[in-house]
Amino acid sequence: MVQTKIQEYMISGVRLGWLIHPQTRQVEIYRQGQAPEVLTNPTYLSGETVLPGFELNLALVW
Repeated sequence: MVQTKIQEYMISGVRLGWLIHPQTRQVEIYRQGQAPEVLTNPTYLSGETVLPGFELNLALVW
């Protein structure tokens, strides 16, 4: 399962992860030490402090 894999990445030190579900237009955002946040139909994703200035325009995905 993909969620299990991203949890392994978090344990390994990854600070930010996104699981993008185009069919449902939902995104799961994983951050170190926090519960996953689920967004429905966001317009973009931010790299936050991990990738400052990075934004992914989800209109390209949806």
